Amino acid sequence: MMHNLGAFAVIFDDASRVLLCHRTDFDAWNLPGGKVERLEAPWKAAQREVLEEVGLVVRVDHLVGVYSVPEQETVAFAFLCTRMGGAICLSDEADDIQYFHRGDLPPNTLPRHVERIEDAFNVSGGASLRVQVQ
Repeated sequence: MMHNLGAFAVIFDDASRVLLCHRTDFDAWNLPGGKVERLEAPWKAAQREVLEEVGLVVRVDHLVGVYSVPEQETVAFAFLCTRMGGAICLSDEADDIQYFHRGDLPPNTLPRHVERIEDAFNVSGGASLRVQVQ
């Protein structure tokens, strides 16, 4: 069976707030990220997706986790990233972009992404390996 690969960035500001994008295709907030292209390294995909979706240049610091999403036949990678440049700007994929405190995430944040954010706060013990189901 062939799996799709996804790569997502967890980006914190100086106040430990996490950057989320509000999707244009449905009413939900998520981490910036998306599909890994053929022959592309997942961490490079995360950097590319952040630039495309929110206009930021980021450095990938380390892996937060690897997530199997069986019903979507997807394996997703989440990376802890540091903002290095660029300016936040809206895109075809994001009609709102904001930083949120850990305890104040919007109620319509994708549950899988909430789990990935929590893993990023607890990443000191190493990357998480999880199966994420609906």
